[in-house]
Amino acid sequence: MGFTLIELMVGIAIVGILIMIALPNFTIWIQNTQIRAGAEGILSGLQLARTEAVRRNVSVQLVLGNQTGWTVSLPSTAETIQSRTELEGSKNATATVTPGGANTVTFNGLGRVVGNADASPSITQIDVDTAALAAADSRELRIVVGGGGNIRLCDPQVAAGDPRAC
Repeated sequence: MGFTLIELMVGIAIVGILIMIALPNFTIWIQNTQIRAGAEGILSGLQLARTEAVRRNVSVQLVLGNQTGWTVSLPSTAETIQSRTELEGSKNATATVTPGGANTVTFNGLGRVVGNADASPSITQIDVDTAALAAADSRELRIVVGGGGNIRLCDPQVAAGDPRAC
């Protein structure tokens, strides 16, 4: 049982058309996956900093680097506990920090947010998005850091009443 050249060409043409139809949706999906990877990476770093502060019973800080990269360290000795680069699964994701200009949050031995050693403002919110997509296609995520040390990942585009809402 074999295929004729015409049958083979028709099959290749159908596959080509299906790929062309699916490619824009695949691109949107990839970019939104990078947003999620960046947000979850930052969330992981914040949780690590808080956990290490409680475990060691000392102040531990997270300093945001480029985009979604971060470093968790001890402010008293500058010892690096762990770091992450923005290239780890989220090269197109961008992080916007509130308040503007803040890039550090420090947790004390009780897991609460305390003043930074350099007296800079503490991070209270991080919005992770991408410039590679139109706003209508992008699934921006938000990380909220409460004064009590609670850290929450939420979706600002979801309606109030939904547990994923900010």
